[in-house]
Amino acid sequence: MQKIKNNPLFIISLALALMLCFSITLAKKEDTKQVNGAEHRSAVATFVQTLLNVADREQGGIGEQVRVVAQQQNESKEEVADAIDKIQNRNKVKTFLIGTDYKNIGYIRSEMVQTRNQIGQLERLLDKTTSEENKTALQEQIQALEQEQQGIEGFLKTNESKFSLFGWFVKLFIK
Repeated sequence: MQKIKNNPLFIISLALALMLCFSITLAKKEDTKQVNGAEHRSAVATFVQTLLNVADREQGGIGEQVRVVAQQQNESKEEVADAIDKIQNRNKVKTFLIGTDYKNIGYIRSEMVQTRNQIGQLERLLDKTTSEENKTALQEQIQALEQEQQGIEGFLKTNESKFSLFGWFVKLFIK
């Protein structure tokens, strides 16, 4: 018994088993506070529908520009939602060993940059809008989209910071 306890292989194996249990427990706790693909689809669908309503009420170039932003958001919502689901549904053992799904995290980050640009475009259009009703609707939708962005940013930070044994090694080849 004394030989087993002093064996370095035993100590390493025990440490790995404890880390695996700890990371699976943390992953289960993190799942309760994360955004998911269905919520993202729903939030963006509501956003798009409201923007399309504003575009219909606005005449001229402003309405068309609002419609373009709505269409761009609508086109990217499925891919972003799928990427969120893939990150969430990744095998916990795989995440523990090689880290999170860096490919999908990178994709979501690039979509977030495009969304920030679209928010800026909507803010510029807000100044050009003449109707108070449309201004209010645009302001509400800009805030809703910013909140969605913050939720996704928190989701990404949580998943990027998950512990993994060889994640540092995988990152060397991804960049």
